[in-house]
Amino acid sequence: MAARISVHIHAALGGLADEIPPAEWIARAADCALSAEPESAAALSVALADDETVAALNETHRGVEGTTDVLSFSNVHFGEYYGADARPPPADPAEFVLPPDSEPDIGELVISYPQTLRQAAESGRDARDELAALLAHGALHLLGYDHEDERDAALMRQRERAARATQRRAGLFN
Repeated sequence: MAARISVHIHAALGGLADEIPPAEWIARAADCALSAEPESAAALSVALADDETVAALNETHRGVEGTTDVLSFSNVHFGEYYGADARPPPADPAEFVLPPDSEPDIGELVISYPQTLRQAAESGRDARDELAALLAHGALHLLGYDHEDERDAALMRQRERAARATQRRAGLFN
């Protein structure tokens, strides 16, 4: 069963519109990443944004200054806040009850498309290849994977390889 993926392109990326893959391609790349996991979810949101938007979200929600490539906002798993000011722990996700007919939504990925392009250029990869890698990485964070210690990082790398293999089999990039 394919996941329901919604894709949003931030208006500030208007100047890059010709370089951004179609929303259908982005949704398919995210769906492939999720489908490589045995317990994936039925819904996910992906937003492509500019550096300024991602930097503001990074500082507000993680306490880290500057842009990053992908932010994962999970509805199930909580991430770390790295800022100097103390933050109360988030509410228990079990406290939020969904209507009985709604599909489970694991969260949202926010990707800096300019950072995606820079990383692709630095690594010599195609921009779609880099974007697919970020979608896989972010989706795994939404599913609870992390890379804070070497054991977790090794498992996440293994799962990323599986997600990327699924994306390649789907013919998303060379």
